[in-house]
Amino acid sequence: MKILIEIWESIKIALQALNANKLRSFLTTLGIIIGITTVIGILSIIRGLNDAFYTSISALGSDTLYIQKFAWFSRTDWLEARNRKDITMKEVDAIRDHAVSVSSVAPVVGASRSVKFGSEQIKNVRITGSNEEYMITANVFPEYGRPLSQQDVEHRRAVCLIGWEVADKLFQKTNPIGRRIKIGAYKFRVIGVLEKRGSLFGHNLDTEIIIPFGVFQKMYGSRRWMTIEVKVKDPALIEESKDELIGILRRVRKVPPIAENDFAINQQDMIADMYKRLTTALYAVAFGVGSIALIVGGIGIMNILLVSITERTREIGIRKAIGAKKRNILWQFLIESLVVSALGGFIGIGLGLLIAKLVSQVSFLSASVSPLVIVVGLLFITLVGLFFGIYPAYKAAKMNPINALHFD
Repeated sequence: MKILIEIWESIKIALQALNANKLRSFLTTLGIIIGITTVIGILSIIRGLNDAFYTSISALGSDTLYIQKFAWFSRTDWLEARNRKDITMKEVDAIRDHAVSVSSVAPVVGASRSVKFGSEQIKNVRITGSNEEYMITANVFPEYGRPLSQQDVEHRRAVCLIGWEVADKLFQKTNPIGRRIKIGAYKFRVIGVLEKRGSLFGHNLDTEIIIPFGVFQKMYGSRRWMTIEVKVKDPALIEESKDELIGILRRVRKVPPIAENDFAINQQDMIADMYKRLTTALYAVAFGVGSIALIVGGIGIMNILLVSITERTREIGIRKAIGAKKRNILWQFLIESLVVSALGGFIGIGLGLLIAKLVSQVSFLSASVSPLVIVVGLLFITLVGLFFGIYPAYKAAKMNPINALHFD
């Protein structure tokens, strides 16, 4: 109980000392404020990025492989990759006939076109040409209406599935099913409206329109870069499936035994790994900047306490003369250091929360602060206050009362 009273008295003395020098106290806490605000702000933004990223990447599917000319994030020379043979239906047929580890195979080609219905028009809509298995490989399904059928693809019917935003902008409150829209110069009957999917790396997935593969080739030609999307039967077999696909593709593309693959098999994990490396760098920057600012703030606290001790030497002498022990003086200045650090920390946390809220309001990021981050921030604040307050507090505590009383 006695120690609690001593601590409370020390807190009151510390607050009085800070109140007597408001500007100096604020400038002292500025380093702490900048450090904590930086850490809280950057971590909240990273958390928002994480939420947006993993929501987006889930659209790719962890058990879907993408066979393309180019590897994602590859260091392979771009011109070398560009000169590779195109991916064609020959590879699609070979995978469908010989791959035992896959459940669905979909050739995918795309283009951007304007889409019209009546007087309404949307520009730069992504037109995707594929088959009925694209619904499975791309994990995209109609909210209402029906998906592409095998008959639609085989008979090259002029039908389409439209994205949620396309339906909303073109038809508003009208049911689009059965109505005809104009894609470029061609008319298509709407058979379904896709579920709302959000964005993938800034690309709005809700502005996609899916049409049969053969119809796409008839409209825009067959010499377009193609992606083959492959759904693996079991995510646990993803590596085995990649080995199987490499063997099939090398054989059908007649790649010599000693030559490197002239194609790439991409997957969701490649993007996730790249993202982790980027966010690791962001975390390092956040903690680096925050740590430097906290150290500067801590040095400022130590400096201001040393100045304060010099100014209050006679006060220390009087307190010791009337019975104050070393621990009382030690507690007084140590708690003063903690109070200064805590004030800066709480202001910094408040500013960090404000930054997170502003980011959420002005961007697509759901920036938020984890309670764990706040707890860690408070722990760092406490450690800074203790570490940089120990030397000044010890210096004040061991001061000779007689010399202190004679100090002028």
